[in-house]
Amino acid sequence: MRITVIEHEAEAGLGYLAEWLGVPCDVVRPYLGQEVPERADGGLIVLGGAAAAWEDERSPWQPATRDLLRRSVEEGTPTLGICLGAQLLTMACGGTVERGSAGLEVGACEVIALRAAASDRLFSGVGERAVAVQYHQDAMTRLPDGAVPLFTGDRYPNQGYRLGEAAWAVQFHPEATPEIFAAWTAQSAQGDSSGGDALSAQGYRAEDLNAEMKAAEDHLVATWRPVAEAFGNLVKNHRAG
Repeated sequence: MRITVIEHEAEAGLGYLAEWLGVPCDVVRPYLGQEVPERADGGLIVLGGAAAAWEDERSPWQPATRDLLRRSVEEGTPTLGICLGAQLLTMACGGTVERGSAGLEVGACEVIALRAAASDRLFSGVGERAVAVQYHQDAMTRLPDGAVPLFTGDRYPNQGYRLGEAAWAVQFHPEATPEIFAAWTAQSAQGDSSGGDALSAQGYRAEDLNAEMKAAEDHLVATWRPVAEAFGNLVKNHRAG
């Protein structure tokens, strides 16, 4: 009973989820040469990263990751794609991911729960509006056939969905701690942005974003910890069944 985690870069790890899931995790780091497995028997989490979901030349393990995601959805393995992971899941299952037309979405931003979220096994307790950590410029512009939209937002409409019985994709970062987020803004301030441009080029200041993130920390923990615990319980029940 373990969760396979695909980590795309050292600065984008499990963060809060390492404590919240309540299930042991096997972290695969393909950027260090570790091979992406063909299957994730217990559960699967694919994390975020700076590359675009179509930039296979930049991250040559992405085709294998998309294959793993597609197989996990088909087999009903509990699966969670986060930011880049959500975009890879979208592409793997026939949807479309493109460079976002509304620019970089970054910081502690509001997401709006749609009607289906109220009865969702992971997100039923989130409420109608919640704050989530964002750091992306690419967008899921067309969801896979059969996807059930769960969250939307003002800048980008496709913020989260469910596919099949046990796969979820979220554009935001429930795992991100203030320390992880500060590492991302530090990279961006140096011109290496997860959104493709330096923060200052799009009108943001790292100091302001970091302060907003710290101020929102208690709300973020209260909102997203139950979601992670629900996913961990789903993995436990899946293996027990």
